[in-house]
This record gives sequence, C-alpha cells and structure tokens, in this order.
Amino acid sequence: MGDTFMLSLDNMVLNAEGPTARNFVLDTKTRKWQDLLPLPAPRYAPATQLWRGRLHVMGGSKENRHTPALEHWSIAVKDGKALEKEWRTEIQIPRGGPHRACVVVNDKLLIIGGQEGDFMAKPGSPIFKCSRRNEIVYDEVHMLDDEMKWKPLPPMLKPDSHIEFAWTIVNNSIVIAGGTTEKHPITKKMVLVGEVFQFNLDTSTWSVIGKLPYRVKTTLVGFWNGWLYFTSGQRDRGPDDPAPKKVIADMWRTKLKLNS
Repeated sequence: MGDTFMLSLDNMVLNAEGPTARNFVLDTKTRKWQDLLPLPAPRYAPATQLWRGRLHVMGGSKENRHTPALEHWSIAVKDGKALEKEWRTEIQIPRGGPHRACVVVNDKLLIIGGQEGDFMAKPGSPIFKCSRRNEIVYDEVHMLDDEMKWKPLPPMLKPDSHIEFAWTIVNNSIVIAGGTTEKHPITKKMVLVGEVFQFNLDTSTWSVIGKLPYRVKTTLVGFWNGWLYFTSGQRDRGPDDPAPKKVIADMWRTKLKLNS
C-alpha cells in the first residue's frame, strides 16, 4: 500500500496472553504508527492479506486462543487509512484456525495449511503462562475465486502449520519453507519441518525442491535476484530431534531457479 505497512495484530507475546482486536498501520516514511479500525472481535493469528483494495482478515483462533474461528472480514483501505466505517462480513473460510499461509497471486486469494487449536492461557496467571491443548495440523489449500466462493486445491504433501510468513512467489509458483507438522506419535512433541515445498500454479502440483540446513518454524522467506532467503524462527534440537528449541536470528540463502 505505497508507503504504509498494514498490520492486523494478533497476539505477539511468547506466552499465552489473550488476542486483541486492535490493528495498526506503520508509515514507512515517517516511521510512525497509527490505529486502524479494530476488528469486530479479537482474533489470534488470523490469516491476513491485501486483495483488490481491501484488507482481508480470516480465521485464526477465538478469544480463548484455542477454539478455531471461521469468520472472514474485509475493509477497503488506501494509503494506510480505512475507507469504510466498519468491517464487511465475507464468506466464511472452509476451516478455521491459526498459523496458515495467506497468499495473493494471479488475482486470487489462497489460504494454505494451518492448524486447529493452540496453547491456552492459564486463568489468573500474572505472567500469562499457558497450558497445552490438542492441535490438529492440516494440509488443506483453498482459493477464493471470482464468484467469491472457496474452491479446494490439491493439498500439501504433508500437514504444515506455522508458515504465516514462510512463503514467497517465484515465477508462477508458491515456495514454502519449514513449518510444523503432526506431533511425534510416541513423545507427542511438536515436529518441525525441514523441506522446501513448491506449488506450481500452472499444473496445480506440489513437490519438494530442497531441504533447509535444519528444521524451522515461523521463519521469514524472501526471493531476490535469483536467491531464496530465510531468516529467524525457531529451529529444531538437532539432526536427530525434530522438536523445537532455540529461537534464532540467522539468515541463510541459496540459489533458486524454477522452470515455471
């Protein structure tokens, strides 16, 4: 949106503090934040994307941080300001929950992966401690078409969550790095993902095109001048242990050339 950066704010603390409905806009020239019209209800980690002049906010978790939300709202925006006085209700997403990728490509809106459920805050904890609940990670992909109806696309090669920013568009493909998948069947610990996936938009097919130097979730991915980059996130405990451990600040890159 030009010189502004729009943020639909979910919960950004490491512990399980409750979500918020507040939204903020950063002017990248003045480096000042301003309020944007709050969401109709608080949401944790909703899928958020600018599409056709509107800011779309979908899904996430409800106020308890665990119950999946299906609501989909949008608001017209320009130059970092809302052009409407209230959010518009759009068609619900087919499956709720947080931590999915949300991509606009070829004038289509896609939601990819994600999960149902998350940690819940312990009532009355002054430091917002959280307790584990059962999460269901999924591989589903859905696209909002010109008729404003959700259309299923071929699923990912494995269930994948915590990929909000772990994607980029290269040629006519979506490239996704890392994430989390189904828990370990014995230890029940979270399992991180180390593959780099490609979704070819011409053929609607998924493939594995590489491996990361370690498994990592919630990483940040970009593509520039022929190089695929990823930085930050939370990595695994080592080559033989896919459970999450250290939050990292490293940056890695590799040459990437896709035929289509």
